[in-house]
Amino acid sequence: MERRHVLFIANTAWNLANFRRPIITELLNRGDMVTAIAGADGAEAQLLSMGCRYESLTIDSKGTNPLKDAWLAFSLSRHLAALRPDIILCFTIKPVIYGSLAAKWRGIAVINTITGLGTAFIEDAWITRVVQWLYKLALPGPLPVVFQNEDDLALFRERSLIGGNPVTVVAGSGVDLSLFDIVPMPKQGPVTFLMIARLLGDKGVREYADAARSVRRSHPNVRFQLLGPLGVANRTAIAQSELQDWVASGAVDYCGETDDVRPFIAAAHCAVLPSYREGMPRVLLEAAAMGRPLIATDVTGCREVVIDGSNGFLCRVRDAGDLALKMEAFLALPPDTQRRMGEASRAIAMQRFDARGVAATYLGLIDKQLSETGSEAP
Repeated sequence: MERRHVLFIANTAWNLANFRRPIITELLNRGDMVTAIAGADGAEAQLLSMGCRYESLTIDSKGTNPLKDAWLAFSLSRHLAALRPDIILCFTIKPVIYGSLAAKWRGIAVINTITGLGTAFIEDAWITRVVQWLYKLALPGPLPVVFQNEDDLALFRERSLIGGNPVTVVAGSGVDLSLFDIVPMPKQGPVTFLMIARLLGDKGVREYADAARSVRRSHPNVRFQLLGPLGVANRTAIAQSELQDWVASGAVDYCGETDDVRPFIAAAHCAVLPSYREGMPRVLLEAAAMGRPLIATDVTGCREVVIDGSNGFLCRVRDAGDLALKMEAFLALPPDTQRRMGEASRAIAMQRFDARGVAATYLGLIDKQLSETGSEAP
């Protein structure tokens, strides 16, 4: 097969190194050249060690300054002119929008992935209308768009954010079932709930803290761990002072952030994600693969991973009281039932979310697109 140059664009190097590794690895294994353009965050070394080329991108992923966004589009266009890739894969909101526009200007094939709609779509605000207008400008056309769940696809069609684009729905970025292998439930120590997320209001962190406080009144020995970065650049970010209040009151144990979540999942009995909306939540996939029961909100993304009553429980969104009830329902289960829930999670991960299947889908899309458009870069 002819060697192709495939370009990945995302808001952070960490996103590509952690979520797109299986696709990148398969491309490199078959002899293609892969270049990553993303914001520098320390994970660029992982991309280089995989065999990728890497170029830094200055991107304010959550900012709303139109001048900065115009410069982002111009910068991406310059990158494309210099790199001359055969095809581009764009992930996360701004790279999808401005990467698509730059690709159109340069006449390069592009495959866009809607990894989630972000905070802009949770509430109807001015930023929602701006983002929708930008999607309408960038996406419609003959080029493929990949979605991570059926609900996001339905919303894009309902709001005419895509036109005649061929669409594909994949199981998020999938999960590496060998890296995230099943681990027996802890047999000693207190029952531990674990929430892994960026510390954002939209992830349901406040509901988690409130529910923990409620459950601890009747189950004082239960632990509620919170793992994830603080101080994220996002308008719903949790303030450090608020987190300190939760820790001081004994509601949650803050575990900081880590590059390897597996030891924390292995030490927990149940993973919790009370998010307001997701694309396909990687933390639930990883916890499911390691054989943990799940509690999550009955929202887009989460309900694709959690089958209520089988491998966990679904709760109402923005409802700490209902989340507390589901936690108490889990605590009331015999250990053998909890273990069977975890085994059901592993089975779901194996059947639906194997990263190898996701990578194969992308490779098929890349080959199809290049066969239709030709592999010569402009």
